[in-house]
Amino acid sequence: MKLTVWIFVLFAFVSPCSLAQNASGGDYIVALINSEPLTNAELQQQMQQVAEQRAQQGMAPVPEAQLRAAVIQRMVNDRTQLQLAREMGIRADSVSVDQAETNIAAQNQTDILQFRQSLEKRGISVAAFRQQLRDQIVLSRLHEREVEAKIKVSDAEVEAALEVRIAAAADPANQEVNLGHLLLALPDNPSADALAKAQALAQTISDRLKKGDSFEALVKEFSSAERSKSGQLGMRRSDRYPPLFIQATQALPEGGVSAWVRSDAGLHLLRVLERRNLAMADKIPQTRARHILLRPDAVLSPVQAQARLAELRGRILGGKVTFEAAARDVSQDGSAADGGELGWASPGMFVPEFEDAMNRLAPGEISAPLASRFGVHLIQVLERRSTDMTPAQLRERERDALRGRRYDENFVIWERDVRDKAFVEMREAR
Repeated sequence: MKLTVWIFVLFAFVSPCSLAQNASGGDYIVALINSEPLTNAELQQQMQQVAEQRAQQGMAPVPEAQLRAAVIQRMVNDRTQLQLAREMGIRADSVSVDQAETNIAAQNQTDILQFRQSLEKRGISVAAFRQQLRDQIVLSRLHEREVEAKIKVSDAEVEAALEVRIAAAADPANQEVNLGHLLLALPDNPSADALAKAQALAQTISDRLKKGDSFEALVKEFSSAERSKSGQLGMRRSDRYPPLFIQATQALPEGGVSAWVRSDAGLHLLRVLERRNLAMADKIPQTRARHILLRPDAVLSPVQAQARLAELRGRILGGKVTFEAAARDVSQDGSAADGGELGWASPGMFVPEFEDAMNRLAPGEISAPLASRFGVHLIQVLERRSTDMTPAQLRERERDALRGRRYDENFVIWERDVRDKAFVEMREAR
């Protein structure tokens, strides 16, 4: 499981006793994993945590025996992998644990001291909480090294996958379009005179479009069809439009206007308002944001940096200082001279912990202090947009999709192999 997802689950669904120190009375060993004991108290804590998580997600409860079997399997797998990580020298230093803990506090709109107090009030040991964080960081690094880093995707495989997607994109069921529609109605079997008048009016409308009149204004003035939405037919799959409409517009870009086409209803003029290809999904979201960065050092600790930025955030929200001015005054990033401005960013341009926090913000909103591998940040999202993907981005998307599918397959095989090499002795429940 990705660390960012696990962190959310840990804090959102943890029960008051699920991370408390184990009670020694009446406890017993349920499994030995390479001579390391797994106790019933540990198992019961995890079972309660999973049960509460399922309840909060609205999922039906499962029989206790089934839950116990699933949880113990997960715990055994995690223990064998943590033992392997120790043998390989994979560690999680205190700075990484501090960063993860700080980010959980920020996600819950509180500082680190208040967050720890809330843990204690709920009967959760801070030491045990941090140990679970440490274990999950170690597992994440192990999976990156042993599974993700070994996945290779060739350029030929990317091109083949892209060709499959392009072929699927040609299917009308995978295309959506919103058309603007102007209709000059004609009666059934129109006379030559009626048809000539309609064609003359059509030419007048085309001339006015060329001179700069808006399509919407012409719809309101001349169209015999629905005008309440300025002729918009609404976003729908191509196969839900008359084939005549799609044939007339399929080669047009957004904003393009078709030639006049005739049907039994009359003469039609069509404008492509928006086009979306469901198979290609060739637009990507972009975010324009700015930030303030403090880099902890021997003088400024991470907790002090977070407290300083929390105070600064309050001053910005209170109107005592602007974000830009604060960035110029205190930010230790190269963007400080530009008021913290980071420009337009596509997915993957920032480190995950920064990008995850940024993606949760609404335009204009300012984050709580957030720790990343570069320091502690305040982030403000300015605006968002969608933009066309470049050919290189389309190929990279296919590469990521192939890697993702292979990761899932390879992880299952690798996890089973690690488990098979371990000595696991299951003990009967008392």
